[in-house]
Amino acid sequence: MTGFGKAVVTFPDKTVKTEIRTLNSKNLDLTIKVPTAYREYENQLRNLLSSALERGKVELVITLECNENNAAYSINTPLLRRYFNEIKNAAESLEVSISNDFLPDLLRLPDILRPLAEEPDAEEWKEILRSVNEAVEQVVQYRSTEGKHLHEDIVAREQVIRKLLADIEPFEVQRIENIRAKIIRSLKEIAENVKTDQNRFEQEVIFYLEKLDITEEKVRLQKHLDYFTETLGVDEAGGKKLGFIAQEIGREINTIGSKANDASIQRIVVQMKDELEKIKEQLMNVL
Repeated sequence: MTGFGKAVVTFPDKTVKTEIRTLNSKNLDLTIKVPTAYREYENQLRNLLSSALERGKVELVITLECNENNAAYSINTPLLRRYFNEIKNAAESLEVSISNDFLPDLLRLPDILRPLAEEPDAEEWKEILRSVNEAVEQVVQYRSTEGKHLHEDIVAREQVIRKLLADIEPFEVQRIENIRAKIIRSLKEIAENVKTDQNRFEQEVIFYLEKLDITEEKVRLQKHLDYFTETLGVDEAGGKKLGFIAQEIGREINTIGSKANDASIQRIVVQMKDELEKIKEQLMNVL
């Protein structure tokens, strides 16, 4: 589920900005980028995000900006030398020349300039952690708002399936008559002059029609829809459970379609499948 949160905390000598972005994912996939000065707190941040956000592709970025009067940087000389050698070797392999005055360009490469920030004391980290929690709360609120829209869409589509299920009923009586007439017509075409035992014929027709009866499937589908609605109204995370129920709903819809033997009912079944697939897509965003 998508989400975004941002918070800023200002100190006399620097400003610390926190940004959290989330995208939908079946599992929790955390990416944490923090300045070197705060690297020792990475596990604490990871635990906080895991507990609060549960699932999704989550990216936390904390940036440190020193105030102009207090800005102090050191050059990462070993990394600078490595960059230089790599660029020089690449130029030689490509047989191109490079100028000797590209040092300013090297200084712009990642991690070459490092702020001389002191390790944060307990009070400073407490403020930074508060800002991280603020950003997390924004993400949760963002997700909650999106979740309400998802809930409304899923409920609306589930109601459409219920209506379509009710729409099947008027076609059922006519379906039985059509099947019976089709059997009699086919029998006459095969052997017009063959005499049949009317009682036996009726028994076979009844047996055949019982195999095509969809009453049980309709009842089970109704119960699955009721269970789906009940689960959807529960507060705790239930995305996987809803997914399992949706599979059962799909199974009953498929059985109705295979037994229908009627074009009108099968058209309704196709509409039900379409709505169910859209519900499944939305459930991918539910925790």
